[in-house]
Amino acid sequence: MSSDYEFSDNEGEYYDSDEMMDDYQNDDDEEMETYEYNNNNNTNDNDYDYTNDDDFRIPTKSKSKSYQVEYTSLTQSLVEKAMKEEVDHVSGIFGVEPSTATLLLRHSGWNKERLIDKYMENPTQVLVESGCQVPEPIPSSSSSHSVDDKSGSGSRRATRSSSKLSLLSSSITSSNRSSSHKKISSTSDSSTTFTCPICYDDSPSLTALSLTCAHSACSGCWNAYAISKIRDEGEHCIRCMTEGCAIVAPDEFIHSVLRDDGKDLIRFQELVVRGFVASNPKLKFCPYPGCTNTVSCPSAAGKSVLSTLVPIVSCGARGITSSASNQNQNPSSFSTSSALSTTTTTTTSLHNKEHIFCFGCPIESDHRPVICAVARLWMKKCEDDSETANWIKSNTKECSQCQSTIEKNGGCNHMTCKKCRYEFCWVCMGPWSEHGTAWYSCNRYDEKGGVEARDAQSRSRASLERYLHYYNRWANHEQSTKLSLDLYAKTEKKMSDMQITSSLTWIEVQFMKKAVEALEKCRETLKWTYAMGYYLGRGNEKELFEDNQRDLERAVEDLAELLEGGGVEMEKEKENVGGLRQRITDKTVYVQKRNEIMLEDTAIGFQDGRWKWNVGVDGFEEPIEDFGGVV
Repeated sequence: MSSDYEFSDNEGEYYDSDEMMDDYQNDDDEEMETYEYNNNNNTNDNDYDYTNDDDFRIPTKSKSKSYQVEYTSLTQSLVEKAMKEEVDHVSGIFGVEPSTATLLLRHSGWNKERLIDKYMENPTQVLVESGCQVPEPIPSSSSSHSVDDKSGSGSRRATRSSSKLSLLSSSITSSNRSSSHKKISSTSDSSTTFTCPICYDDSPSLTALSLTCAHSACSGCWNAYAISKIRDEGEHCIRCMTEGCAIVAPDEFIHSVLRDDGKDLIRFQELVVRGFVASNPKLKFCPYPGCTNTVSCPSAAGKSVLSTLVPIVSCGARGITSSASNQNQNPSSFSTSSALSTTTTTTTSLHNKEHIFCFGCPIESDHRPVICAVARLWMKKCEDDSETANWIKSNTKECSQCQSTIEKNGGCNHMTCKKCRYEFCWVCMGPWSEHGTAWYSCNRYDEKGGVEARDAQSRSRASLERYLHYYNRWANHEQSTKLSLDLYAKTEKKMSDMQITSSLTWIEVQFMKKAVEALEKCRETLKWTYAMGYYLGRGNEKELFEDNQRDLERAVEDLAELLEGGGVEMEKEKENVGGLRQRITDKTVYVQKRNEIMLEDTAIGFQDGRWKWNVGVDGFEEPIEDFGGVV
């Protein structure tokens, strides 16, 4: 059975409404046909699918199941190509240089239509706001009067459209003039000594750099400033160093400043791409450390569709590079080039983890079958201190005098607060002085207040027990998933032993690897079924859901017992490796089938609107009441 994440051999096309991706995808059609991404390929010494080939591309993942979505994985070079096409288009429309068009698009969030509208309305203002042009000084009152007099002497009044065209023409001329301003200059004239206003260096060999604002600084200060912005702030829109100046340095200027700093230059280019991806709701950057791939998923771009599907995608890369771990320790040492050429030494070659994440929410894992909104509710509930407060509420009461929290540790209802020495009844919380006489009144609360108080406490305890039921099972599968690395290592050793004790080759013992991969994937599914089950309202649909959940869990545990406790089995069947191979293969196929049934039925339920919740979820009907409640 093929993996759920195996890419289709057929090519898919992605058409964006704003034509952002059309052209460059069509140009690479031949390239997509010559490269096939298959999750079942055998691994070699370097099992990480990073590559230095700029044309590397993963074909479109076509939708074949109800729980899958169509998406396309893009490398950084392909995203840069899409950016360049947008820049060239705007540059041709406005008649400005590409560097200016880049700053204009970046200022408008890469929204080309909005940029064109604003630029046609007031090009000078847009150029100033985007940091391309220095604001023109306000003309004096005398020059203003002279211009008015001159324009009013027998000349035809300019229409609004002609004024706009004139303004656009003058702006283009001004933009071209400013963009052609010499940004790099050297103090070669011996009669003029340049002193850097930042470091006050006045060496004769000093090189002065300036933007269109003509605020000069030495190359060393510019280099240190750019590196600081990139490393410390993760900034790709770097403005002039002069205080109050809003001019933005073009990318070419930053490239020239960082020409001797390869790592920082690569990091800057990655930040530029990240800014472009973040502005497009149809694109998302891979969240795995060290990975520079991007995923395009137009079908999951809107929030409204997230109530009917779970957009789990893969960027196509595998593994976490050593440079990524170094980056976590020292962000300034990030290197994409080393990320593409080195592999981690902390994982085995067998544990070649695919970069899978959710396109619709920040959860960096496959949280199917539960939708993003419910998954976030569950994560928030597990991460905050609400359950600690719930336990305190269920097992303690507050002193009515000083509000100290008191836990009852005996059978007597006569309580004395250790803090204020107030004596009260644990049942009705009234003064104990009223309970030692004939007017003992605790029985009155059985009819009204006391019953409500005890019922509230019982409901709180029932809610806590219900939460712990789901949480313990969720946490158990999460812990098992985290321990999968050890299981991969043990399985690799078993695979080696099987080759020694039998005539099977390395290819023929791959059934062990596939079984472990299926086990890990199904445990991930089971983990999130408990999060979904906690919020599902009672009814026939929930009972069917729990039946599928039970069948999947039983299949998972059977396969796990055979794999993790397989040492004894393997000793018994050394002479019958073929039988062991058949048993593991059969259980692997069955657990994959149960996992597919679980995901498929749940996905169809979302599309048909079958699921009811006991909490409010956007895009669904009002929550239904459920026994025990949800805190």
